[in-house]
Amino acid sequence: MEDLRRAAKRRIPHFVWEYLDSATGSEATQRRNRQMLDRILFRPAVLKGAIKPDLSTRFLGRTYPLPLGIAPVGMSGLIWPRAEALLADHAAAAGLPYGLSTVASRTPEEIGPHCGDQGWFQLYPPGDPEMRRDMLARVRRAGFHTLVITVDIPAPSRRERQLKGGLTQPARLTPRLVAQSMLCPRWSLGMLRAGLPRLKFIESYTNQRDVLPSNAHIGYQLRVAPDWDYLAALRDDWQGPLIVKGILDPADAARMDGLGIDAVWVSNHAGRLFDAAPAAIEVLPEIRGATKLPLIFDSGIEAGLDVMRAIALGADFTMMGRGWHYALAAFGRDGLTHLQEMISAEMTASMAQIGAHRLGDLKGALYRAE
Repeated sequence: MEDLRRAAKRRIPHFVWEYLDSATGSEATQRRNRQMLDRILFRPAVLKGAIKPDLSTRFLGRTYPLPLGIAPVGMSGLIWPRAEALLADHAAAAGLPYGLSTVASRTPEEIGPHCGDQGWFQLYPPGDPEMRRDMLARVRRAGFHTLVITVDIPAPSRRERQLKGGLTQPARLTPRLVAQSMLCPRWSLGMLRAGLPRLKFIESYTNQRDVLPSNAHIGYQLRVAPDWDYLAALRDDWQGPLIVKGILDPADAARMDGLGIDAVWVSNHAGRLFDAAPAAIEVLPEIRGATKLPLIFDSGIEAGLDVMRAIALGADFTMMGRGWHYALAAFGRDGLTHLQEMISAEMTASMAQIGAHRLGDLKGALYRAE
C-alpha cells in the first residue's frame, strides 16, 4: 500500500493529495488506527497439510469473493477523473459492494448503471423530511439496494492540511492550484475531459454557490445531526437493508438491535473527525459483545492482514476507502485490479501460515495483542 501511496502522491496535485491523505488535528487518531492494528497478532501453525483458504463470505444475504468493499469517499472525482464510475465499474466486475457518497461528484442516476447489483448509497441526513424522501426515491430508482446513514458528523471537522492546501467547495481553480495542477498532466487532462468535479446531487437541492472552505461543503447547509427519532423515521422511509455508520460506543450498538437496523458499521472515519477518538479496532471486540447485528469495520485497513485482524475480532465485513483511491491515482483503472489481487494474495498466504481454511477460523488463530 505504501508503494501505491507514493505513486499516487506523484500523480495528483498537492491540494488533492492533502484532501485524500489528511486526517484532523495532529492526526493522532489516524496513527492510532495503524498502531493498534499492528498489535493484533496470530499464532503461526505447522504440520497442517495443504491449506487452500476460502476467502468468500456471506453478508446481508449476498455472497462476496472477499470480505472487503469500496467505502464511500466524498468527492472521489476530485482525486482522479471519473473516479466514481471507475470504482463502480470495478465493484460490478469483481462482485464487491461500492458505496457512493451523498457528496460524490456524480449523481446516483449517473453512477447507478455502473454498479451492476453492487450499489450501496451513503446518506448524510438532510433535515427536511420531504427532501430525504425524494433523495431516497432517486437512489432507489438508480439501482442502489443498501442504504448507509453516517451518524458521526454532528458538525464539520477541522482538517488543517486541507485548509492549508487551499481547496474550496465548490472546487475553484485559483492560480496557486492551477500551478500545482500543471505539474500533474495526466490528472489535468483527465479533468479537462471529465469537467471540474461538483457536488451535483446536493446542488440539485440548493441554489447555494458561495465558496466555502474544504471542510464545510454545501451539504452542511442541508443536513442535520440525526438523533434516534431520525433513525426510526429513516427506517420507515427506506425499504431495504439499512446500515448505521460511525459507531464506537457499545451502548449505541446494543440499542440498535430492536430498531430494524440490518448492520452496524464500526468506524472513526479514518481519523478525519476527532483527534482523541479510540482506534476503531480497539472498540470492535466490545461492540461485538454488545450486539447480535452484523458488523462492518473500517478505519486503518491497508492490507489483507488488516482485513483478517478485523474479522478475527468480530467483524463480519470490512470496507476501505483511501486504499482504493491510492490505487486509482497510482495506476488508473488497472490499479484497482492490482490492489484487489494484492490483498487476496496476502490473505491467502497469511491464512496458510496460521492454518486457517476459512474466515471463521481466524478468531481461533489469534495470539494476543502486543
